[in-house]
Amino acid sequence: MPSGDGWQGDVLRDLRGGAEQGAQGPGGQTYRASAPGPVQSMQAPDAAPGGGAPPQAGYPYGQEQHAGHPGGWPQQAGYQEQQQKQQAPAAYAPGPQPQSGIGSRPVVDEGLAGTLRSKPRHGESFAARAARALRRTLSSSAASEVAAITRTAAVLQQPVTTGRQIAITSIRGGSGKSTVAALLGTAYAHYRHDPVLFLEADPALGSLPLRLGAEALRWTTSDIADIVKADMSLLDVTGYLVQLPNNAWLLPASQGQIGVMLDSRSYERAVVALRRYFGVMVIDCETLPTEVARVALAAAHGRVLTAPATPEGVTSTFSVLQWMQGLPRHVIAGTVVVLTELVAHSGVDLDEAAQRLRSTGVSVQVLPYDRHLAAGGRVQTELLAHPTREAAARIAADVFQLSLAQKRH
Repeated sequence: MPSGDGWQGDVLRDLRGGAEQGAQGPGGQTYRASAPGPVQSMQAPDAAPGGGAPPQAGYPYGQEQHAGHPGGWPQQAGYQEQQQKQQAPAAYAPGPQPQSGIGSRPVVDEGLAGTLRSKPRHGESFAARAARALRRTLSSSAASEVAAITRTAAVLQQPVTTGRQIAITSIRGGSGKSTVAALLGTAYAHYRHDPVLFLEADPALGSLPLRLGAEALRWTTSDIADIVKADMSLLDVTGYLVQLPNNAWLLPASQGQIGVMLDSRSYERAVVALRRYFGVMVIDCETLPTEVARVALAAAHGRVLTAPATPEGVTSTFSVLQWMQGLPRHVIAGTVVVLTELVAHSGVDLDEAAQRLRSTGVSVQVLPYDRHLAAGGRVQTELLAHPTREAAARIAADVFQLSLAQKRH
């Protein structure tokens, strides 16, 4: 039975039958996620949501070779060798699907599926990739790149004693909120060994399931609120979730139906019930100032506020940050603003904009324009541009570090 503080030790015992005694720190309080398990491919067509054949082993990012880290998320030195020594934890496969009258629905309507199929574009052009490879060959930047990768990985793999809640929201639609949530959760699932949960708290036709490549949805955040009990194991809980690669899971907010509501009490009950099972929860919230978004931001350990890198986006975000300065200090201190470039050349001086936003006390990061992300649909991480991968890992590390510094308030 999971207990409040020793949640990770309980999860490991559920998964491995208590065989792995070394996973706990002193007093059973800490599980160190410094030895990630095998990375599973984000492209695996056999990874059926809610159960099915597990994805094939491999790096989630594709074929491009980086200095010291072949393909995928940037790796610290020796990371590939560590992964090759691990065995795939079969216990992460979901248990039998709970019996209920709730039927599953496809994420994309069958009538639209054929029209939406198109050849995805790489995040950057072939010329840009070739130029970067040439610069890497001729310059001496490889060592500094590896050092930066190692620092980022060290941050993302820090142990936690309680699951971290990372809430992502925005002040307007179209700012890349769900895209950022998908990128950050994928980074945590890749670098960490403990399970990661994508929790959608935006029932207004949110796009997170589509971005993550889920095929069908069944149980929702509102459904889970009164189902998950304290005596349930992780395998019991995952029977209600959509399975994703790399020990990650998805709980959608709706089945793509207009009019579905999620109230703050149901959200709170769902988070309280689920947080003991996952090392990191990435919460895709509604846009501010809705009640659920405010509750999620107040309770989260780390907060991400996405804004389009446009004059209107920067101006409105600055106004919101000035309002947040009147809230308890830990709220704005644990917030990262992500300026998302929606076009290749926005004309906005991002350095000056970031400096102005930082004056309010937040951290500011930039997610560069990426042709693959701009096209919409499932995020195929092997097609992301190299700067996008680096930025996603950097943002994930920034907000995770801030979340560790947050105390309970």
